[in-house]
Amino acid sequence: MARLADYFVLVAFGPHPRGSGEGQGQILQRFPEKDWEDNPFPQGIELFCQPSGWQLCPERNPPTFFVAVLTDINSERHYCACLTFWEPAEPTQEAVCTEDAPEREEEVDEGGPVRLSPAAPGPPGQLFAPKTLVLVSRLDHAEVFRNSLGLIYTIHVEGLNVGLENVIGNLLTCIIPLAGGSQRTISLGAGDRQVIQTPLADSLPISRCSVALLFRQLGITNVLSLFCAALTEHKVLFLSRSYQRLSDACRGLLALLFPLRYSFTYVPILPAQLLEVLSTPTPFIIGVNAAFQAETQELLDVIIADLDGGTVTVPECVHIPSLPEPLQSQTHSVLSMVLDPDLELADLAFPPPTTSTSSLKMQDKELRAVFLRLFAQLLQGYRWCLHMVRIHPEPVIRFHKAAFLGQRGLVEDDFLMKVLEGMAFAGFVSERGVPYRPTDLFDELVAHEVARMRADENHPQRVLRHVKELAEQLYKNENPYPAVAMHKVQRPGEASHLQRVPRPFPRLDEGMVQWIVDQATAKMQGAPPAVKAERRTTVPSGPPMTAILERSSGLHGNSARRLEVVRNCISYVFEGKMLEAKKLLPAVLRALKGRAARRCLAQELHLHVQQNRAVLDHQQFDFVVRMMNCCLQDCTSLDEHGIAAALLPLVTAFCRKLSPGVTQFAYSCVQEHVVWSTPQFWEAMFYGDVQTHIRALYLEPAEDRDPSQLGEAPAQDERSALDVASEQRRLWPTLSREKQQELVQKEESTVFSQAIHYANRMSYLLLPLDSSKSRLLRERAGLGDLESASNSLVTNSMAGSVAESYDTESGFEDAETCDVAGAVVRFINRFVDKVCTESGVTSDHLKGLHVMVPDIVQMHIETLEAVHRESKRLPPIQKPKLLRPRLLPGEECVLDGLRVYLLPDGREEGAGGSGGGPALLPAEGAIFLTTYRVIFTGMPADPLVGEQVVVRSFPVAALTKEKRISVQTPVDQLLQDGLQLRSCTFQLLKMAFDEEVGSDSAELFRKQLHKLRYPPDVRGTFAFALGSAHTPGRPARTTKDKGPSFRTLSRNLVKNAKKTIGRQYITRKKYNPPSWEHRGQPPPEDQEDEISVSEELEPSTLTPSSALKPSDRMTMNSLVERACCRDYQRLGLGTLSSSLSRAKSEPFRISPVNRMYAICRSYPGLLIVPQSVQDNALQRVSRCYRQNRFPVVCWRSGRSKAVLLRSGGLHSKGVVGLFKAQNAPSPAPALPLGQSQADSSSLEQEKYLQAVVSSMPRYADASGRNTLSGFSSAHMGSHGKWGSVRASGRSGGLGADVGSRLAGRDMLSSPQANGAPPDPGFLRPHRAALYIIGDKAQLKGVRPDPLQQWELVPIEVFEARQVKASFKKLLKACVPGCPAAEPGPASFLRSLEDSEWLIQIHKLLQVSVLVVELLDSGSSVLVSLEDGWDITTQVVSLVQLLSDPFYRTLEGFRLLVEKEWLSFGHRFSHRGAHTLAGQSSGFTPVFLQFLDCVHQVHLQFPMEFEFSPFYLKFLGYHHASCRFQTFLLDSDYERIELGLLYEEKGERRGQQACRSVWEYVDRLSKRTPMFYNYMYAPEDTEVLRPYSNVSNLKVWDFYTEETLAEGPPYDWELAQGPPEPPEEERPDGGAPQSRRRVVWPCYDSRPRAQPDAISRLLEELQRLETELGRPPERWKDTWDRVKAAQRLEGRPDGRGIPSSLLVSSVPHHRRSLGVYLQEGPVGSTLSLSLDSDQSSSSTASGSRQAARRSTSTLYSQFQTAESENRSYEGTLYKKGAFMKPWKARWFVLDKTKHQLRYYDHRVDTECKGVIDLAEVEAVAPGTPTMGAPKTVDEKAFFDVKTTRRVYNFCAQDVPSAQQWVDQIQSCLSDA
Repeated sequence: MARLADYFVLVAFGPHPRGSGEGQGQILQRFPEKDWEDNPFPQGIELFCQPSGWQLCPERNPPTFFVAVLTDINSERHYCACLTFWEPAEPTQEAVCTEDAPEREEEVDEGGPVRLSPAAPGPPGQLFAPKTLVLVSRLDHAEVFRNSLGLIYTIHVEGLNVGLENVIGNLLTCIIPLAGGSQRTISLGAGDRQVIQTPLADSLPISRCSVALLFRQLGITNVLSLFCAALTEHKVLFLSRSYQRLSDACRGLLALLFPLRYSFTYVPILPAQLLEVLSTPTPFIIGVNAAFQAETQELLDVIIADLDGGTVTVPECVHIPSLPEPLQSQTHSVLSMVLDPDLELADLAFPPPTTSTSSLKMQDKELRAVFLRLFAQLLQGYRWCLHMVRIHPEPVIRFHKAAFLGQRGLVEDDFLMKVLEGMAFAGFVSERGVPYRPTDLFDELVAHEVARMRADENHPQRVLRHVKELAEQLYKNENPYPAVAMHKVQRPGEASHLQRVPRPFPRLDEGMVQWIVDQATAKMQGAPPAVKAERRTTVPSGPPMTAILERSSGLHGNSARRLEVVRNCISYVFEGKMLEAKKLLPAVLRALKGRAARRCLAQELHLHVQQNRAVLDHQQFDFVVRMMNCCLQDCTSLDEHGIAAALLPLVTAFCRKLSPGVTQFAYSCVQEHVVWSTPQFWEAMFYGDVQTHIRALYLEPAEDRDPSQLGEAPAQDERSALDVASEQRRLWPTLSREKQQELVQKEESTVFSQAIHYANRMSYLLLPLDSSKSRLLRERAGLGDLESASNSLVTNSMAGSVAESYDTESGFEDAETCDVAGAVVRFINRFVDKVCTESGVTSDHLKGLHVMVPDIVQMHIETLEAVHRESKRLPPIQKPKLLRPRLLPGEECVLDGLRVYLLPDGREEGAGGSGGGPALLPAEGAIFLTTYRVIFTGMPADPLVGEQVVVRSFPVAALTKEKRISVQTPVDQLLQDGLQLRSCTFQLLKMAFDEEVGSDSAELFRKQLHKLRYPPDVRGTFAFALGSAHTPGRPARTTKDKGPSFRTLSRNLVKNAKKTIGRQYITRKKYNPPSWEHRGQPPPEDQEDEISVSEELEPSTLTPSSALKPSDRMTMNSLVERACCRDYQRLGLGTLSSSLSRAKSEPFRISPVNRMYAICRSYPGLLIVPQSVQDNALQRVSRCYRQNRFPVVCWRSGRSKAVLLRSGGLHSKGVVGLFKAQNAPSPAPALPLGQSQADSSSLEQEKYLQAVVSSMPRYADASGRNTLSGFSSAHMGSHGKWGSVRASGRSGGLGADVGSRLAGRDMLSSPQANGAPPDPGFLRPHRAALYIIGDKAQLKGVRPDPLQQWELVPIEVFEARQVKASFKKLLKACVPGCPAAEPGPASFLRSLEDSEWLIQIHKLLQVSVLVVELLDSGSSVLVSLEDGWDITTQVVSLVQLLSDPFYRTLEGFRLLVEKEWLSFGHRFSHRGAHTLAGQSSGFTPVFLQFLDCVHQVHLQFPMEFEFSPFYLKFLGYHHASCRFQTFLLDSDYERIELGLLYEEKGERRGQQACRSVWEYVDRLSKRTPMFYNYMYAPEDTEVLRPYSNVSNLKVWDFYTEETLAEGPPYDWELAQGPPEPPEEERPDGGAPQSRRRVVWPCYDSRPRAQPDAISRLLEELQRLETELGRPPERWKDTWDRVKAAQRLEGRPDGRGIPSSLLVSSVPHHRRSLGVYLQEGPVGSTLSLSLDSDQSSSSTASGSRQAARRSTSTLYSQFQTAESENRSYEGTLYKKGAFMKPWKARWFVLDKTKHQLRYYDHRVDTECKGVIDLAEVEAVAPGTPTMGAPKTVDEKAFFDVKTTRRVYNFCAQDVPSAQQWVDQIQSCLSDA
């Protein structure tokens, strides 16, 4: 029972003490005047009566009512019901407010509108003051309060004849029951009657309609986020203009939180004076009048719910975690079903006529029911995670949060984590954890309805039914008696507050009220207390918990098999079968990633512990420790799956004897885990153990009884601790005091003994083995100042190999490290303090514990010292020896091997993926850094893979990205620092440093690597550092002749040029196909003065400032020696003269204008320009072009004589000047100087282009028919300007087409599918003489003049940075850093497509093919893109490669690269980021892209290239490797400056390392034919037109394949090993020397293991045949016949007709196939020795001839030697001699030799027997004998009778038997 009201207070307006304009509340009277003992008078009521402040009002407002809530110091809530009315202000009050009355008028209370009613009484100046009646109560009966206060007000206003004192006295003495569903009628003595209903259960909150209103105001999503915010302890603020709404909203939110209680600040109505409370740091739920919204704006971390506007504003810095799925979405949908039942029916074609909507009160309960269900689902099974720490005298209960989260599968869930850590949940545990107490609706729900809720999940109607049932119960709880008796309470009349001026509220008689109160209390004392006994029961626990969302454990789907593996491994370990265990260990370590396997491990190990101890030998100990470490490393600090808890007893049980009296336990090796330093883990473990012991304490007596009386003894034992506790609590009151004391003591000593036990355990796991020199590892969470100095890595083993590195690494002062003991003591003391105070250990005991802890730690340190000493004596585990890598000559080791693990990356093959083969990675070994490479050498970590050596390396210069990673080592599964290095040669080193590698060594490695990768100067690169003969920067030798005359220069130049002209053809002859000699004739030897030198030196061209000093007279000779000149002479472009009339017939000349690199730094010294252009004009022309790269000729078509020119892009000035000045050809003299200069240079440019055009024979011929000038402008126009940027109205057929194709829109208009080149007829006969291919952006708005003979072709090109970005993505696609999420080709193809690399290749090929077309049809082309050194170079080189077969030879390709890439200044160093300066720009593989294009062409025309695809990969690798000086620096100018370009002829460098890649290729080619393409058989049609569509392109295998046997195969010396006899295999690293060779994908280079090109082709042929469904011919015997033919061929140089043997098997659409086969004693890895005898005709030096010879003669012998010898052949069964069985043999009838031979099988080369046909007498039908084949028709048998014996034969069927007989007969008759 409780008082309905504690105090009645009358509060009125009073002046502010400081005289400010505001008034303040004054308590006029309060009843009773002295405080109740059990309930003191609350402070601050006067603030809460008028939350917006006390103010006077210009008119009389209607009375208002609201309930404010105050919370006292004991967190009891007091409900203050306030009824406010207005009375005319007294003069004293008015005086206060006159000075600022104008302002006051606006601030009417409640922010309501000022109602000036005409009936408002009183003079116009009259003001009204508020007065408030307040009831203070601890009960929440708002309606009763409203009625009671209303009654008092009515009595006062209406002047009823009732004493107010009586009413108030009755109100204060009214006693009502608290709960239990009783009903009480009360009357206050004014003829009134009220019925009060109390709820059935006190614990359920009462919400009336507040929840439903809250949802109506804010909506589902907003309320859900407020709900989550309140649960996760955020600050929530409600705003509304109505106080009643504020208190309802707060009440509703609290009702939703049930069964949790909100324990923070709760103020539904906050007075204005207290607004600063909103800045409090603690969470709160507060309501504030909307008038103060402005003050709430600057609150940064408060969630504001505006009830009037229906919005919830969450600040940016606040994150509200949402409910875990699927609960969030389920709750949302159920709420919408409750709030909006029509939603389900909205789409029905025939909706039901009416739907029943619940009343507001009912809807309120339904909404609450949804949340009640939600909590039951969230907290399902919570009772299984309660730890009973004490039962008597009071229960102490702890909640095992980690286990709960782990078992519900919600460890990562932010929401539940925060809820469980919150105060509300702590209250929930202490209140609801109690095992013996009254239960309520929630307990029932969480215990019994979980299964139902699970089953209903997918049935909305069933869910709704459940919600409605729950709502019924909630409703019944609030309204137990539905038929309520009528209230009867008087109310004032309508608008009575306006009618008349009543007297002010009277002062009441305190004495009279007090007397009534006293009388009532006296009466109460006499009456017996009406206590309704609470029904207390054991709280049901419900079913054990399940995961909230069954996670699909696809990862460990085959878990039963995994557990089997774990069990087997453990049993092997304990049975001593170490080898078996070792085999299983990797699988076990993998399996232990799964939770089930970890649990299984703990259980299995438990079985092997007897009496808390298990002594193991060293190997067993190692295995057990490794498995434990693997288990623990995945444990989080919470240990939510209880793995660490299960292992804790084991780590103190397993041990090994180190020496007599010294035992090492497993704990000293598993300390390195974060879980051991987490206080929460230890607390949960401690409480769990205490619970077990306390339960045992109360179970003992039961076990002692005789089992016969106890039928359920076993079941008794299974009672949970909660059941036991509940039973004990029930009995507690019945026990005697002594018994009670005894139980309390027993429990306390149990807790105390466990505390000692845990102090020991903690010291075991926190004190490192070597406490003197602890390696201070990372500070571990929760240890505060204990930097755990542990070493879980030191098992028997590594102690030896690691011990020394500890000393070097710790690097801390001794004094500091020795304090490990102190740190551990502090940690344990903190733990002991916490758990002992929580579990009620007496302070004396606690003091004793504090004394013991340091002793325990000290003792343990002493025992550890002995263990540490002994463990160091153990022989260390053998780590694999570090394998030293093989180095190149001149390559030096910078950093010696650091032990690392090479981890698998995304390439499948190394991990045993698609390519098959075992997983070579992870491998353990070491990383070496040399001046040239980064090299990993090692062995696979899995010992079962084999003894193979794994090598992965790449040149330092190729490193593109280096990032630190943190990875797990494959063996011990510990987190280690690692590095991931990625190179542009498509290698990736992802490695984890071994624990013996200190972080400083790793850092040193990174620094050194960085230093080598980006040397400050190009001289720091490996190619330079490698034995530089002379100081760079100075030419090799200075001569006496300091200033050579130009004449001497020219003389030398001529001499050398002449030498060059002849030499090229002579040296190449042996490789050129014969047709070459008859094609482009070289200039005859005797034309001495064909190349003469001009004598005039134009001073204008040589500006000394930028020129190179001609310090060496060799310069000019060397210029002529350069690649360019040799090529120009081959193309017939070269004369060096402009003066001699005889040479005028030559259209072009070689100009030395740039010999000092004065005009253009990035061009070569000698350039081809039109004959008619003077050198001094070139300087001016060059100004119009970027980087001064003016158009020069680089190639001339031998057939159409069209020329290909290249230049940089035009400067925009130049373009405008050239093409826009259409009216006046001469510059107007009035122009300012700058302008005219620009114009003059553009005029020069125009002249220059004109000169180019006229130098083409087709346009320069005398008749003028073909010259462009001969065309009329109309004629020109009629074809449309193709490629012009203007949107031209005419759709010129050719124009639109080619232009759009070039612009990359070929999909729409390409003339042929496949991106194939157009038909020659497609190109019109009337063409411009010169097409200028330029960048679309550059040529915008340019309108070429119709009379001009050149035409612009604008195309869109990609920039270098796009190439760079694309290459980055390509790298990631081909060599991903980690295995793909979805294995299979799809993800690779997707990332390949994203990279857009193939699209760029497509564009390049497309443009090149177009240029080839134009050149082929006789127009010249000028390629003028970007700066002229990236894409221009790519296009120009591709065009020449496609157009001219010479460039498809080895020599020609070298010339092409030297000329177009090196001489014309492609910036290799800049694009390759060779030096520190280029570091920011990064690697841009322009040259690699060109090689890729060449590779695509090579794939489509495999017989047109003399070099093999390997050659391209070789160049691709070495252009980035910096091994050779060839690809260094950005131009010839820079190379000359560094003295790189010309070596003196006299200098014989002997066998020193090659500096030039070409020299290296030449040397290598003498030893091996690896660069030659065996299929080289060039056609006569010179021009190649490859398909360019992306679908026709293939990913270059250079990007995807790798060899782990010796690293990339492009450094031949390394790959080859020491020279050996040719047929020996090279030894594989450390593998035993055996002839046997296993080839694994990705381990060995497959091409190297594949015998040679022909075998591969034949295999390919067979594959294609089977694909086409044709019966494959046995290529092997074809091959044998060929071999035999070759052996029979006697003449070393015999020539015959090459047979079309291979062609016959698969018709080739293009040509006959000529093939090289090289065979000879050359160490060729590609030759296939099928027989042992080598043909001795060829020697190493003559190997090329040999190869050439065999091409022509290989198949020629086939016809003569063997072909007709096999007249007829097939399979026959032959009866053996007497008593022998029938056997199938391959028979060959040979008419020539007149014999019938037979072989074992078709492919057999050795004849097994011969029947001489001369001896045959007759062939007759035979009969089946014993053992003959059963299925054969008997007519298929025939006999051959010879003079010696009768042969019995049987064919497969009758026709073939007949055929054999006929064939043999005809053979006999022929004879």
